[in-house]
Amino acid sequence: MATTVLRLPEPEAVIRVAPHNIEAEQALLGAILVNNDAYYRVSDFLEAEHFSEDIHTRIYDICQQLIRAGKLATPITLKTFLGDHDLGGMTVSQYIARLAAEATTVINAEAYGRTIYDLAIRRRLILIGEDVVNVAYDAPVDATPRTQIEEAERRLYELAESGRYEGGFQSFADALRIAVDMAAEAYKRDRKLSGISTGLVDMDRMMGGLQSSDLVILAGRPGMGKTALATNIAFNIAKAYASEKLPDGTTKRLDGGVVGFFSLEMSSEQLATRVIAEQSGVASYKIRRGEIREDEFNKIADAAREMERIPFYIDQTGGISIAQLTARARRLKRQKGLDILVVDYLQLLSGSAKKGENRVQELTEITTGLKALAKELAVPIIALSQLSRQVEQRDDKRPQLSDLRESGSIEQDADVVLFVYREEYYMKNKEPKLGTEEYFKWQTEMEQVHGRAEVIIGKQRHGPTGTVALQFEAEITRFTDLAQEDRLPERME
Repeated sequence: MATTVLRLPEPEAVIRVAPHNIEAEQALLGAILVNNDAYYRVSDFLEAEHFSEDIHTRIYDICQQLIRAGKLATPITLKTFLGDHDLGGMTVSQYIARLAAEATTVINAEAYGRTIYDLAIRRRLILIGEDVVNVAYDAPVDATPRTQIEEAERRLYELAESGRYEGGFQSFADALRIAVDMAAEAYKRDRKLSGISTGLVDMDRMMGGLQSSDLVILAGRPGMGKTALATNIAFNIAKAYASEKLPDGTTKRLDGGVVGFFSLEMSSEQLATRVIAEQSGVASYKIRRGEIREDEFNKIADAAREMERIPFYIDQTGGISIAQLTARARRLKRQKGLDILVVDYLQLLSGSAKKGENRVQELTEITTGLKALAKELAVPIIALSQLSRQVEQRDDKRPQLSDLRESGSIEQDADVVLFVYREEYYMKNKEPKLGTEEYFKWQTEMEQVHGRAEVIIGKQRHGPTGTVALQFEAEITRFTDLAQEDRLPERME
């Protein structure tokens, strides 16, 4: 017996029209044609492409060109440039004359402009959504889902940033108010800093903390401890994090901050081991080898428990591009918040250039991208950088700005350039034969530089250059403030 397959009736196709408002477009164009001053109320944010009707796009574009050229945009002057077409029984000349005749007041121009702009953003959002669906269905073999997600995120973030009316000139009074508010906030804080505290008193004193939107380059030769210093600062900031909820539901940072750390060289486990060593006081080599006593293990466990709660996020993906880094930083900012970003290190990032192309140009793209990202997210970015070998050729091996690899773009884009320098590292390599006169002299010099480090501020847009002396404990890779006479407790006579 043959089985009958029952077919359900096909649902009627629902045709949805993309959001638009013809009346708002007509009202705005009419206002501009009657009084060209209406154009200046919307010119900051409204472009011809934001109109939904082709004829409106053309009218606005020609009005824009005429007004910017210092000419008058009226139904008469527009007629020359629009030509003649049939608009449902109405010529173009009749249509623009009707727009002018039915125009509203200039006062409403900005409101109509914002309505048109918002609807254009929604239409673009729909297009992005359709593209995401279509690409997911018909993705080429070499397009991974991760790549598709990052591209969708990039387009959405770009749309989110463009979908705002802010921008243009602001009065000096507004800028002044913001500056005074920043100073007042700094005055209220314990450490009197306008930026985020590094946790190192002398560095904070020289820099005023890490400033919002700054690109900070932290450079040094291998073995100087630049990763250790960046990790110390990042952890100090995450550990000090404190915030409060505001009535509008947003979160206000009171101290410290949420940290994003791109570890392009070390794995997250290696980075975590360094931080545990620094916090517990147990040497990192002991932790790696498992050569620890019970009391040391308890210290490690206590430190790990305390560190679990801190907002410290690590991305250990190696060889990522500046575009991928930007997308991931934006995502972290959106999902968890972000107050400071660390990139370890600059030369391991790639640009959009193809292999074999100019590396200097590629690095320029990277540093420019990092500076733009710092400004966009309004957070300081600490980017580590290698130094060229020419440092090793000099007697005084303290780094200079010219020692930065492909230094042109790095030096130009950076707001602050810091160099880490440890004389002890170079002295250790010059150890003479034991028992000789040179050895005793070397030993005396080694005692003077043992455990000491210098952070040289080679460039700073907002403050002085100079040198900050720090204590460095190599076994636990920890930088701390150098104990000075005026900070020591009073001695009993």
